[in-house]
Order: sequence, then structure tokens, then C-alpha cells
Amino acid sequence: MIALFTDFGLHGPYTGQMKAVLHQMAPGIPIIDLFADAPVGNPKASAYLLAAYAAWFSVRTVFLCVVDPGVGGTRPSIFIESDSRWYIGPGNGLFELIQRRARETRSWDIDWKPKHLSASFHGRDLFAPVAAMLTCGDPPPASHDTMAQIVGQTGRMTSAKSFTSITTAMP
Repeated sequence: MIALFTDFGLHGPYTGQMKAVLHQMAPGIPIIDLFADAPVGNPKASAYLLAAYAAWFSVRTVFLCVVDPGVGGTRPSIFIESDSRWYIGPGNGLFELIQRRARETRSWDIDWKPKHLSASFHGRDLFAPVAAMLTCGDPPPASHDTMAQIVGQTGRMTSAKSFTSITTAMP
């Protein structure tokens, strides 16, 4: 399942364009509209909503999250795994509470770039394809560890070794 969490609003083509990419790359996968009206351009405030509602979704849910006032800027594009749920989006604080509250979390920068990457719509061109890849159990091409620490229930930290090692657990 893919859950969409954005600040795109309820009008306009943006959510529909992301869904079109998801349906093309991950046909038959259910898509849930969690939020289309997260606090506009405010990833820190949106982080509270995401953390409050994500726990209601089953493990292995993929959250495609776009609240990205810095699109096209220097912020990293990331995907994380926290308590067996996946989150894809900008590395701008949107996932901070998810990671802080998780028993176990890993994070990677997205190195892969599609053939066409709009300067202003990474949700459609970058994040949606990566969400589809994760949902289908495929590792995103050319991803690598960054910030990659696994914090287990013991509080012990170790480096994540590779994306491949964790995708084997996905059905």
C-alpha cells in the first residue's frame, strides 16, 4: 500500500500526476490519500501530523510524502525505514519525529535520478518512482547509506550495510 501525504491542496493536477506515475510503475497497488492539505510549505509542522497518523497503517506501508518548500535546492532526497514502514520525500525535517519515535530506523540519500527531473516537481519525477520501486520490492537504483544508523531496542547503534539486505524482508 502507498499512502500519499502532501501539501498540494485539494485542487489541481499534482496529486493526480503522482498517482499516474504510481499506477504505471506499481499497477494494482492500493493508494491511500492520507493528506493533501498538510501545512503548506511547513515540513516541521507537517512532521507532527505524519507521525500522528502513520502508526495507524500496517507495516510495509510506503508513505510518499511531499512538503517541500526547498524543491530543487540543496536539501537531500531521502527514503527511510522506520519500524518496518517506508517513507520517501525531501530531507527537510518532515521525517524527524517519525525517526525520533521509532524503535528502529534507517535512512538513505536517493542518488538515482530519472531521465527527466523537473526543477519544481520532485514528487512526480523522483519520489513517486522511488515509492513504486520500494512497493514492488525493488531497491532504488544507485542508492547508498547516509545517516545510516540502526538504532535497535537496546539503544546500540550500528551502520546499515546495504539496501539489498533489507529488501529481502519485503514480500
